[in-house]
Amino acid sequence: MSVITVMLPLALLLGFGFTAAFIWMAAKGQYDDLETPAYRLLLEEEPAETGSQRKA
Repeated sequence: MSVITVMLPLALLLGFGFTAAFIWMAAKGQYDDLETPAYRLLLEEEPAETGSQRKA
């Protein structure tokens, strides 16, 4: 019975912590666009020019 007095508050604390983290990240816009990152891999980008490769 003494185990439940430790595990129950710990489980509630973890549950509230994960819920608070989810709400905070959703409010900051972390989950706004879920599709674009998957398509970004398919898009070709031009390589960035370095100082030695620039055409004068």
